[in-house]
Amino acid sequence: MHKKNYAMNGNKTKIGIVGCGNISDIYFNNFCNLFNNVEIKSCADIVMERAQTKAMNYGIYAVTVAELMADPEIEIIVNLTVPQAHYEVSMNAIKAGKNVYSEKPIALTRKEGKALLSMARKKHVMIGNAPDTFMGAGIQTCVKLINDGAIGDPIAATAFMMNHGHEHWHPNAEFYYKFGGGPMFDMGPYYLTALIALLGPVKRITGATKISFTERIYCGDNEKKGQKIKVDIPTHVAGIMDFKNGVVGTIITSFDVWSHHLPSIEIYGTNGSLQVPNPNEFGGTVSLFKSNDEGWRNVPLTHAYEQNSRGIGVADMAKALTDKYAIRASGEMAYHVLDLMHAFHDASDKNRHIEIQSTCKRPKPM
Repeated sequence: MHKKNYAMNGNKTKIGIVGCGNISDIYFNNFCNLFNNVEIKSCADIVMERAQTKAMNYGIYAVTVAELMADPEIEIIVNLTVPQAHYEVSMNAIKAGKNVYSEKPIALTRKEGKALLSMARKKHVMIGNAPDTFMGAGIQTCVKLINDGAIGDPIAATAFMMNHGHEHWHPNAEFYYKFGGGPMFDMGPYYLTALIALLGPVKRITGATKISFTERIYCGDNEKKGQKIKVDIPTHVAGIMDFKNGVVGTIITSFDVWSHHLPSIEIYGTNGSLQVPNPNEFGGTVSLFKSNDEGWRNVPLTHAYEQNSRGIGVADMAKALTDKYAIRASGEMAYHVLDLMHAFHDASDKNRHIEIQSTCKRPKPM
């Protein structure tokens, strides 16, 4: 799909951005240069200087959060704050009658996530959520292959995200080892959202978790080198998922692994296997092995948006406002992902399977 599909007869949906930190630049760039159905009117940040810098760089207005929320021209609030602030900012925007698209996760707790969905229904506004990487060329090519029967009926899936943590490179890595952090809450949304896009929702989960190192020590080229971080959340999470369509999935997210040779995601079917690109990216290599093949072969990408297209979920929301369809990066899917992430930890803590109470629709292909 070319970006022109997100044009609206020359009319652009005005958006406001809350949160002008490191992640915001790719959103600003894409809203200005890639998606032609949205227009940034203003931005806000708890540190006004950051908002002013972005405003100067992109030719928009820097305002307070309250002013942005009260602006009647702004239809969509893009919430790029830190995870701890997602709930408060999104709830205030919804109460102000704005449609909201937030960075992941939708909230930190199930209670907060449910409250956001409930308030959005009450106010008759849309709520969407990152990640939107599943809308890119790589995973959409895989969606098409599965839908076209390239591997037969899906039987099983595996997903692996493993590294050795953020204290080696991140200047402020403490968050990753506190509530709301850890490998599952940090990177799980990319992998779980991709699996839902490929296979649909999950009905049951079990899991095992552990804290392998009770302390982390800043290292590398970091001003905090030698300082210790107390670890409060599991840093190795292994889970089993029963999907509603019968597929059995395996996932491992870890900050305890120095290196590995495992794929990001693979789907196994009755007639073949499919290797899915890194779900934190939009493009990547898609590989297919069919039952009568002698080896794996790369498959050309069938869809657009191979580059970093963060914000495509916002463009989709803007188009949905006029065309009246269900957005792909929906709040319901984001809440289902949140529910699953908690369930892996709950299953380990309670030593049992967890029946998943939430669900969502498999997002419509691009």
